[in-house]
Amino acid sequence: MSFRREMTRRDYLAVSFAASAQVAAAQQHAHEAVKKRGETALLVLTPSEARDIEALTAQIIPSDGSPGAREAGAVYFIDRALATFDSDKKESYQAGFALVRNTRARLFPGSPDAASLTADQQIALLQAIEKSDFFELLRTHTVLGFLGSPSYGGNRGGVGWKHIGFENRMAFEPPFGYYDAREDER
Repeated sequence: MSFRREMTRRDYLAVSFAASAQVAAAQQHAHEAVKKRGETALLVLTPSEARDIEALTAQIIPSDGSPGAREAGAVYFIDRALATFDSDKKESYQAGFALVRNTRARLFPGSPDAASLTADQQIALLQAIEKSDFFELLRTHTVLGFLGSPSYGGNRGGVGWKHIGFENRMAFEPPFGYYDAREDER
């Protein structure tokens, strides 16, 4: 006779938390890096790379009537990610910087960097690379930096959470109802 029990939400959460030790360690590392070096310290990106990334992320989530990626500090999230839990993406970013440089030079000869372009030119640059793997990675990191936990280096002051109406509370009261009842109580 085999014993089979369906996994409850609590079981799923327990397994998920147990399996996320590496993510928790990376989060703690990023949190400590922010505390030690201050929010504006860069760990991986050079200042010029950070300016370009900040300019491009500001076009992905613009500040039009509400805070965007720039105000959320998405560039600092990206830097922390490349220093910790996404360190395997450093080469992708280096290849992406080369793509951005080459595309910018082709589209806007004589321009020194992406940060110096006008907003319309930055959008044109992003449109020119939007089919690339780098753009997908940059967009993903931008959204994560805008909406992720501030302890990861982005979402300064919780601006992303405020934008979507998320309340960061220690505990939530579950809405008790049908799905919480045991099978024999239904």
